Formats: sequence, structure tokens, C-alpha cells
Amino acid sequence: MNEFFQDFKQFETTVGGRPLVVEIGKMAQLAGGACMVRYGETDVLCTATMSAKPRDGIDFFPLSVDFEEKLYSVGKIPGSFQRREGRASEKAVLASRVIDRPIRPLFPKDMRNDVSVVATVMSVDQDCPPDMAAMLGVSIALSISEIPWRGPIAGVCVGLTDGGYVINPTAAEREASRMSVVVASTAELVAMIEAGAQEVTNDEMFEGIMFAHAENQRLVGFIQSIAEACGKRKIAFPSNDPAPEMYEAVKSFALEEIRKALDTDDKRVRDERLKPIYQAVHEKFDGIYPEETAKLDDCLYKTQKYAVRRWLLDDGKRVDGRGIDEIRPLNAQIDLLARAHGSGMFTRGQTQVLTVTTLASNSMSQLLDGIDEEDHKRYIHHYNFPSFSVGETRPARGPGRREIGHGALAERALLPMIPSIEEFPYAIRLVSEVLSSNGSTSQGAICASTLSLMAAGVPLKAPVAGISCGLVTEGERFMTMVDIQGVEDFFGDMDFKVAGTHNGITAIQMDLKIDGLTPAIIREALEKTYKARLYILDNVMLPVIGKPREELSKYAPKMLTTTIPVEKISEVIGKQGKVIQKICAECNCKIDVEEDGKIFICAVDIEDAKRALFMVETIAHDPEVGSFYKGVVTRLMEFGAFVEIAPGKEGLVHISHLDIKRTERVEDVVAVGDEVVVKVREIDDQGRLNLSRRAAMIELDGMKPENTVSDAPRRPAPRSDDRRGGFDRNRGGNNRR
Repeated sequence: MNEFFQDFKQFETTVGGRPLVVEIGKMAQLAGGACMVRYGETDVLCTATMSAKPRDGIDFFPLSVDFEEKLYSVGKIPGSFQRREGRASEKAVLASRVIDRPIRPLFPKDMRNDVSVVATVMSVDQDCPPDMAAMLGVSIALSISEIPWRGPIAGVCVGLTDGGYVINPTAAEREASRMSVVVASTAELVAMIEAGAQEVTNDEMFEGIMFAHAENQRLVGFIQSIAEACGKRKIAFPSNDPAPEMYEAVKSFALEEIRKALDTDDKRVRDERLKPIYQAVHEKFDGIYPEETAKLDDCLYKTQKYAVRRWLLDDGKRVDGRGIDEIRPLNAQIDLLARAHGSGMFTRGQTQVLTVTTLASNSMSQLLDGIDEEDHKRYIHHYNFPSFSVGETRPARGPGRREIGHGALAERALLPMIPSIEEFPYAIRLVSEVLSSNGSTSQGAICASTLSLMAAGVPLKAPVAGISCGLVTEGERFMTMVDIQGVEDFFGDMDFKVAGTHNGITAIQMDLKIDGLTPAIIREALEKTYKARLYILDNVMLPVIGKPREELSKYAPKMLTTTIPVEKISEVIGKQGKVIQKICAECNCKIDVEEDGKIFICAVDIEDAKRALFMVETIAHDPEVGSFYKGVVTRLMEFGAFVEIAPGKEGLVHISHLDIKRTERVEDVVAVGDEVVVKVREIDDQGRLNLSRRAAMIELDGMKPENTVSDAPRRPAPRSDDRRGGFDRNRGGNNRR
């Protein structure tokens, strides 16, 4: 290495059977800590920097974590007008959160210096996930920096295939895997879990977590060796904690009143009771601590935390009087919105979520412009958390990271149960509106979403419910409790959220305020959430709606599908799209054509969709001799009339075949624009159609043409080798025509 990089060091190991190389001292040398992580052909630059002085006027630790996707990493130019990377994609936000959650509890809680952590993805090998490389790189950057931090942590993803558990599965292994579980660990404890799964059992999930934890412990040792080789001395910082004597004075003055205020199951009552206590504390102590009045609120927060934790650990008492494993009062409702395609509301205590389902053609799937191989998704889940849900006032600024994260968790929980596009050819959008929040709204959103989907008639494979488990620890002692409300979340140590069906787990998200969990705590949380999940499904949700509805809402679009020969696609579309546009206009429908010949026809009225399907199949599959069609007269000639039986498909009715009686002039029988029923009597060597109105009149019992057939034209039964199918959704499924 040349003179510019005299401090360059390189460290190597393997993860999941692929090489991982860490380079230090070559790039970003002015950052507090920096490293380039090369995992296979995935390259991620990770930096950690701290401000020189604490930020004034704040009562929290200001940490920012950014996972930056650069599209040059996969050889793409951004699709935006500016051709620049814009706001972080949803997946980038989720990757940032996954990195943030295990590192945040390891920072000093009383530090107020800004810390910025950035992972810049510069090259992507799809077999070597960049988010896992970034998590390791961030841990290394923090470990070698001067920033106070009690790491390192390490993180891997574990999959489950027929061959067993796999660390950081490749793209092919991810396709075959029954679960994708990201686990972060310290040297001893499990620090974070983020999981999506296809109904795996508690034992399968627990063993997968422990499998990942063992690999993480090896990687923590690898990172520690890097820190020993080139780490900087950690700097001192001014503590923002109140002095012990201040805290003890406030606690002695306010503890009994705080206990009385907290002892209620109503968040509004609790908040009102606390207001005069805050006022009394400031009246008494502002003069005693004139330079530190802001820290009095910290003392009151710590006193509340002390009261709640002592109740739980010493008395087995919960703030609202429930038993340790007792769930708050539950309620489920459907069909709250008349025009929505589906709606469901789930209430748990003072937590209430309304989810609305919207169905549309597959062309409404969301387009994605990211660094992985997924370019669109047809199932979209959005989550909104307005300020009124917690009794506050703040302007709406669009979804924050928390809203994006909770929407993604609900989406992940339900995704394994969403039918395939072949079973249900719709794009599906769910919007979960949090109406009231007092703990675990994300799990309420999962329950409400199941209700909404079944009410909309989406054929879910199984209903999904979610519930959270809390934790309080003291030394070796610990206590877990089911269905934590807001105050238990604020003052507790864990929010362990698990969603799933009767058969198994579909999603997990674990948030911690402590360094990590022991295997015993994880096992207990899985068991408690399993029992609670079944109770919610069997006693609350399924009695309201036991299975998906057989029919869609009358306001929802109806979908038919078929497959045509690829070489016929151009005929169906027509020159400059004229044919397909004409079908859509005449049938009041929307038609999507896939490159492989799949056709999706979407209309609010099923009869409109059937007419459009008939037209498409008439164009794509040559009409059969003997078939009957309803067509429109387009031209009159001396020798007959031309009739269009489908856009772009026209045939001649010779004057001798216009009527059952002798015809002298064509215009005496039909006019341009008339609808007539005709029979295909011949297809000549050049593919031209010869039609007969006379034969149709005779063979259809001599009835008048306008009363011979319905708007859905009659056709003979298909040949035994006919492969054409259609999706008739007033129950779902591919039905042979």
C-alpha cells in the first residue's frame, strides 16, 4: 500500500461460507470510525461520527442511522426526473431500523452528543445481503471509533430449507426458505429479532434464533479482535442525568401520589392525575434547583418507572389491575365503511385500529426502484399513526420511519397467507388507520387487516393475529407479561411482537431497551404469545367472520383471466392500441396484457368483463365454423353486409344469407350500426370469414334476432384439447370454459 494509506489494515473471515473482508484506513479517514466491508461482491462503506458538543435543550440521545442505497451498486440509473437517488426507499428505511434497534441500547442513555451512523451500499451481490454486511460494518465502525458504546454486536440472517438452517441464504436459498430471521447479538445475549416466516413452529423459530446467535458470537469475537488492533480510546462526555440526591428528593416527595395516579386502566385518567403532581414538584423544587429545573421532569419519569417496575417485580401487579397473562377487553367488527371493498376494526383496551382493503387490477401493483431483484409488489400495506390517536396535536407530515416499519411488519405477517396471482389476480392495498393508541398498535393492525381481507372476499389461506409480550428485568430476575399497554412499554425492557396463524409464526419484531435476552426469556415469550394469539383468533376474530366471503363487494372490480398465444398479442392490442382501447371503451373495463400471453380483464360489472373476455378470445383464437356471434354491421355493399364480431374481426354476410326470405337490397334488411346475430358458415383459405344471419335465425328456433341470445354471446362447447381458462371471481379459481 502506498504512502497515502500507511494505516491501512485488512481483516478476513467467512460468513455463510462466503468471504468477508474488512478494510480500515483506506476510505473516509475523517469519520470517527470507518470501514469498508466486502462480502462476496457486496461492498458497503460504514461510518460512525459524533458531534464535539452535546445538543442543548433535548432530553433524549440523538442517534441517526441511515442505510443508503446507491443504484449504481446494481448498475441502474435512478428512474426519477432528476436521475438522482431521492428519499430512502421503504426497504432502506427498514434496513436502517434493523441496524438501529440492536445498537441503540448500548449507548449511554445520558449522552446528548449527536451520533450519525451511515452505511452506504456501493456494490451488490444478490447472494450476499448488503443489510447484513452493513450491520457488521456499523458495529466495527462504532467499535474502532472514539464514541462511547458498549458493543460490539453482530448480526446474520438465518433461513430454513429442506437441508436445515442456513446463515445468510443466497438468492436461490431464499426462494426455498420457510423463514427469514435477522438476529443480532452481543457477546452473550440476543439483542434483536426481525422475522418473516411461513407458519413455522415455536421450536423451529427458537432453534433458528439460537443457530444465528451461535454464529453471531463467533463474529463478535472477530470484531473485538479488529477493535483491539486499531480501535481509538473512548472519549468522556458530560452526563445529563440528574444528580442522585435530586432524584431521591423528588421520589420521596412524589412517589405515593404517583402510585395513586398510575393505578387505573384509563390512559386519559392517568394523564390527568399526573398533571398536578408535575405542578407540585416544580413549585417545591424549582427554587432549590434553579439551574436544573428541566431535570425535574427526568426525576418524575424515573419515579414513575420505579413504581411500575416494583409493582411488576415485587407484587405481580399490573398498572390496570390485569393478571400477568390477561389480555385487555377485545372487540372485532367488519363492514364499517359502505363503499370500501372491505373494512375491519380491532379494539384491544384503548388501542383501536381500522383497516381498509382496496382491490384493483394487477397493473396497479407498486413499482420498486431499489437495489434488490424485486421490481414490483401486488400486496401493499400502509399504516398511519395520526396525532389524535394519542390525544396530541401535531401537523401531518407524511409517514415517518415508525409508520413505515409498522406497516411493513403487518405486511410481512400477512404475506404468507395472501393467495397467489393465479388464485386471485388482484393488486391488494391495505391501509391501517390507528384511531386510538395505548400499546401495540402494529399487532392490532394485523388483526384488523385479517378481518378486512376476509370481509373483502380475499381467499386468505388462514387468518392471522398478533400480540405483544413485555419484560421487566432486575439482575437475574425477570418477568414477562402479555399484551403490554403504553405505560408498560415505556417503563419496561422489551416489546416482543409475534404474529401468526393456528399453525405457526409468520412474523416477529423485537424491540429492547436492555442489552439483550437470554434463551429462557425468548422461549417464554414465544409460548405466551402463542397462547394469546390462539385466544384472539378463536374467541374474538373468527366468531365475527369465520372464513373469507364467497363474493366480492358490489363496488369491487371483478376479474377474469385467460391466456392467449404470444403471437396473437399484437392482434389483441392492435395498431397504436386501437383494438384494446375499443374493447375497454365498449365494455367499460380495464385490460392488462402480460408478455407471456396472460390477459387480465377488470370491470365492476361481471357481465362487462365476460363480454370483454369473449372479444379477446375471439380475436386470439380463430372463430370456429358453426359458432354464433352477436356483431355490429360496419359496411353495406351491393352483394352483402360486413359484420364485426369482435374489434378487428370482420366477416361478410352475403345478401343470400341476410334473411330467411329473399332479399333484393341489403339496406332493406340491415343498416350500419345494427346489432345482428350471425353464424360462422365458412373460413376460406385466406382466413376470411363468411357469415350467415339466415342460418342463425333458422337454427335458433326462428326467433327474432334481437331476442335470440343474451349479451353474453353463445358459443359451442370447446374441443377436448382446449386449454383456455378464465377466472370467474364470484368465488375465485381458474374455471375451464
